[in-house]
Amino acid sequence: MSTPFDPEESPRRSALEPTNVLRRRQPGSLADLLRQVQERERDLDEGYEVVTAPAAESAAAPRVTEDDTQELQPVAEGDSRPAPRGRPAGKGPAHGRSTFLRSTVLGVAATVAALGGFSAALLLTWDKDDDAAQARPPAASSAPPASAPAQEGGVPAGVDPDGPGTLREGDSGPEVSDLQERLLRIPDVYEQGTPSGVYDATLTAAVARFQLWYGIRGDETGVYGNDTRTDLEARTAAGASPGA
Repeated sequence: MSTPFDPEESPRRSALEPTNVLRRRQPGSLADLLRQVQERERDLDEGYEVVTAPAAESAAAPRVTEDDTQELQPVAEGDSRPAPRGRPAGKGPAHGRSTFLRSTVLGVAATVAALGGFSAALLLTWDKDDDAAQARPPAASSAPPASAPAQEGGVPAGVDPDGPGTLREGDSGPEVSDLQERLLRIPDVYEQGTPSGVYDATLTAAVARFQLWYGIRGDETGVYGNDTRTDLEARTAAGASPGA
């Protein structure tokens, strides 16, 4: 059963703490805040005064003129006092001159060495060329010896181009008779000829006809040379058929 509520009885619960709620600032509040900041800055400015700064020359050191300087006393020989701070001791004009001379000497020495090496290489190349020229055999002369005159076609004089024992028109003798007898064995080559032993125009025509019919080359036309002799002797040998 519930107890009835008594309004005069104080509640035993603790009171609620206040709660802060954020809300959007009104446009007029931003203007008020800006005005407060400006008033604060103006109050700060009123506490200070403008003072002119002294000139730069008054704060700087006094200017020294050329008349205020004093010339240094010359240093006597044997004085052990240190050299002036502006220039290192022992490095005067004489030192610069010696450095320049040393550089010049080194440059000249390097140039002379380079020229000497180039000259040595050139001499070695020249010696090699001379040795090669001396070792090279003389070129063979393409001209024929003076003691052996040549005829047309490069055949030495006194040598028949158709071979030794060649017979041609104007010759006579037993060899011509042997040629005529052999040609008489070949059909239709030397029909009207006789073994007279004279190499006449009829025999020349017969030899040319034999060369043409049997395709003999290497001898002049109508000349009984080595090629014609070999073919004719093979066709008229014992047991051989003349028309083969």
